[in-house]
Amino acid sequence: MTLRNTTDRWGSLSMSLHWLIAALILVLGIVGLSMDSLPKTPSYFWVYTAHKSLGITVLALVVVRLAWRLYAGRPEPAPGIPAWQERIAEATHWLIYVLIFAVPLSGWLFDSASGLRPFRLFGLVEMPKLVAPDQHIRHLSHQIHEYGFWLLVLVVCGHAGAALFHHFVQHDATLARMLPRGWLSRKTHPDQGASA
Repeated sequence: MTLRNTTDRWGSLSMSLHWLIAALILVLGIVGLSMDSLPKTPSYFWVYTAHKSLGITVLALVVVRLAWRLYAGRPEPAPGIPAWQERIAEATHWLIYVLIFAVPLSGWLFDSASGLRPFRLFGLVEMPKLVAPDQHIRHLSHQIHEYGFWLLVLVVCGHAGAALFHHFVQHDATLARMLPRGWLSRKTHPDQGASA
């Protein structure tokens, strides 16, 4: 497996970033949805800081992922995919990028506008405030953070559903080329010889 993307599959760096970011977003979603039910003990504030630290980590990783995609390109569409599906896929990818930027940035903005003391990234680096305390910005950024998260969930579910549709219905290599070689059966993808 090569580090760089090729014309027929994603490289190891793109794959690693894709699945790492997906896993972190899953963890962030679970933690974020359960935080309000936690008792306000010292461990609550540790969980809250960990949530913010992981959010900033996702923001940094998506910057790396986007920069790498712009530098290394991306594979060509799998053979036989209609142009309209490719246009929808491209629009979906860019919407996911926008949302992965918007959700952690709005969380950081919410934290800044709340007037709380600066949090330390994983307890190590003090993060700067983006704005001065402001109730209007606090409310707006919280709305963006919350509704942006649910929109991201919806779009990612559509993205995953489309990948499964390509694999099980259209029988092309779209899903297989975002996985390490050999994870999916070649018998399922007779056209996958060059791309898997």
